[in-house]
Amino acid sequence: MLAYYLRLAMISLKRNRILTALMVMAIALGIGMSMTSMTVLHMMASNPMGHKDEIVRRVQVDNWDANNAWDDDNPGEPPDLMTYQDVRNLVAAHKAEHEAGFFPNVLPLEPPQREIKPYMVKALFTTNGFFPIFEPPFKYGGGWGEAEDRNASRVAVINAETNEKIFGGENSVGRKLRMGGEDYTVVGVLEKWRPSPLVYHVSGGAFDDPHEVFVPMSIGIERELVSTSNNSCYEDRSDPGYQGLLGSECIWVDLWVQVKDGDDAQRYLSFLNNYVAEQKKNGRFPRPINNKLRSVSEWLESQRVVSRDARTQVWLAFAFFVVCLINTVGLLLAKFMGKAPEIGLRRAVGASKPAVFAQYLTEAGLVGLGGGVIGLAFTGIGLLALRKLYAGTSIEKLAQLDWTMVGLSLLIALAASLVAGLYPTWRACQVQPATQLKTQ
Repeated sequence: MLAYYLRLAMISLKRNRILTALMVMAIALGIGMSMTSMTVLHMMASNPMGHKDEIVRRVQVDNWDANNAWDDDNPGEPPDLMTYQDVRNLVAAHKAEHEAGFFPNVLPLEPPQREIKPYMVKALFTTNGFFPIFEPPFKYGGGWGEAEDRNASRVAVINAETNEKIFGGENSVGRKLRMGGEDYTVVGVLEKWRPSPLVYHVSGGAFDDPHEVFVPMSIGIERELVSTSNNSCYEDRSDPGYQGLLGSECIWVDLWVQVKDGDDAQRYLSFLNNYVAEQKKNGRFPRPINNKLRSVSEWLESQRVVSRDARTQVWLAFAFFVVCLINTVGLLLAKFMGKAPEIGLRRAVGASKPAVFAQYLTEAGLVGLGGGVIGLAFTGIGLLALRKLYAGTSIEKLAQLDWTMVGLSLLIALAASLVAGLYPTWRACQVQPATQLKTQ
């Protein structure tokens, strides 16, 4: 019967092509507008660490000023970064499966090829736990070990683009890479890896590209480097030198840990509370104990990765879609009621109300599918316009249509058209055969 209803629907739609085009375009415009904004929100709200959401945790301790909260608008919120001394102590304690302390900076890379001029690369100075926690995919080699961290060994993991540019994409593990006037041994080469958002360092730009080079954090300390992202101090340091910075309450280092499960997370939080209690005896941490061990999703939420403007745009786009659906309802009602004589005749020769209902609801569904397909084209045009308008910004990277959104667009268009067709179809089923036959 479905094939029969589809054939009838196609004949009906072809009979009045202008009205059909108006209905299809109304849904297509609504789909195009709503899915363009929804796609951007979908990319912003994604969690590339969703499979490890509960076991990967962001560590926060409240070492801030006793008289001034870190966030005046949210006094219960601890700082989002940590001091170097706390990160060093917590990593050394090794109370989690893996710990990743790090800060970003840059290094001048000196290519061996004379035709390539030296250039700056974004480097992440990190501990070896970064790689098992965030699982960047390796094409060649792997990360380094604890010994390299302790000894500030000149080793490096490079991304695919750097490997392609400097080594022609070959297996460069064991080869030398000169950065900052020193030779580093390549121990790992990553596959192309662009987590969005950049979970491990959203404060530096949630939708920026990952770092190009990863080296031991101890090298950055040895070279007396600081974070090029965020550095905050609530008091003047008694020792303005670099060693004074390392021992100060200035926050500039990220810390993530990986635990086994929820119970292990509670044990780690207890350890963290005990650590702060011990530090209080040394005159540190003047504020009440307020440690956080947030999951990845909780961390992204606390950092407001998804802006209110993005959510508002989605609501406005769907409001426009509702207006388009209301217009579609009116057009369907006019179309179906204009076929009252035909409906009366079909009812008179034996067609049941459910049969008439199924036939016209099928027609509404075809309108929705047509609108969904054209709406996908409009969505692609909208995203292309966003990429051109915001070229070089994070929006350009977010305005990408994936298969999830393609399927969602078609599903929404079909569901919306069926809902829009319910009332006109119901009205069509109320046609009285006798009345229509008498008037003909």
